[in-house]
Amino acid sequence: MRRYGKHTDEDDIRSRPNPKGNRPRTSIRPKHEDAAGGFVLTVDRGRLTCLVEDRVVTAMKARELGRKAAVVGDRVWIVGDLSGKKDTLARIVRIEERKSVLRRTADDDDPYERVVVANADQLAIVTALADPEPRPRMIDRCLVAAYDAGLEPLLVLTKSDLASPDKLLETYATLGVGYVVTNREELAAGSAADRVRERLEGRITAFVGHSGVGKTTLVNSLVAADRQRATGHVNAVTGRGRHTTTSALALPLPDAEGWVIDTPGVRSFGLHHIEPSRVIHAFPDLEPGTEGCPRACSHDEPDCALDQWVADGLADPARLFSLRRLLATRERREGD
Repeated sequence: MRRYGKHTDEDDIRSRPNPKGNRPRTSIRPKHEDAAGGFVLTVDRGRLTCLVEDRVVTAMKARELGRKAAVVGDRVWIVGDLSGKKDTLARIVRIEERKSVLRRTADDDDPYERVVVANADQLAIVTALADPEPRPRMIDRCLVAAYDAGLEPLLVLTKSDLASPDKLLETYATLGVGYVVTNREELAAGSAADRVRERLEGRITAFVGHSGVGKTTLVNSLVAADRQRATGHVNAVTGRGRHTTTSALALPLPDAEGWVIDTPGVRSFGLHHIEPSRVIHAFPDLEPGTEGCPRACSHDEPDCALDQWVADGLADPARLFSLRRLLATRERREGD
C-alpha cells in the first residue's frame, strides 16, 4: 500500500522511466576556460557578428545562456570556430556585466522594453533643423533615456543651412548639453565630420534620431569607406520611404580609439520602463533639494521642496523648469 505525507519513504516515490537512456540534466555548467573575448558588432536573426582580436566572427548564443540575449556593444566570451572563415559558426557562452544599457519601449503603453545598445558612453541625438522640422519632444525623450542609462548626451544638429539653430539651442542651454551644428555643405566637404569626430574619440557613442534627419549620412562620413551603410530618401512629412538602417551596427572610427553605433531611425521613443524618480540624478544641483520632498514626490506638485530650494537661491529656476519639462515627457506623447 502506498503511503502519503510524512510517512513516505524512497520506496513510495515513483520515478518517470527514461526510455531513451538520456543522462539527467545537471546544474553544473562548463567553465569554458579557453573562450576568447569578443565585441558584438551587430545582431541579425539570431546570428551575431563579433570582433575577436583582428577577425570578424559569426556566432550564435549558447543554449546555456537561457533567455539572456547579447546586443550590440556587449563584451562576450566565445568558443568554437574563431577563424572568421565563411560558413563557420562559433558560440557565445558568456556575456560580461554591462556598464550601461540604453533602453526604449515602442510606446508609452508598451511594457516590453528593448535594449538598444550596451556599454555606450555617449548618446548622440541627431536632429535636423529643417526638412524634417525639429521635434523637441523627441529630443527630450532621448535625453531622459540617456540620463537614465548614465550616458552623456550630445546634440548633433544638421541642415543649419536651412534654418538657424539658435532657438533650439536656447531651449537646452540650461541643461548644459554639448552640441555640434553642421550643414550640408560642410558634411559634403568633410569638415563637419571632423568636428563631430572630436567629440567621439575614445568613446563608444550610440547615434539615435528620427528617420530622415541624416543620421546614417553623418555616420558614413565618420567611418571608413568600406564600412559605410546604404542611405535612402524618407519623406519629411509622412516619414515614409526607404528606411535603410534596419539594425544597429557598431563601426570603428578610423585612426582613433572610438566606436560609433548607428541605430535604426525611430518614429517614437517610449519611456514606459523609466522611473521618473531616476531622472533627478542628471541634475546634481537640484538633487540635494529633494531631501525635503514628500514621499514619492513627482517634483511637480505644491509640496515639492525644490520650489523652496530654488527660492533660496541654491539653484537656477531655469534648471527646475528644464527638469519638470523632461519629467513631463514621461506623460506626454511626442506629437503633443
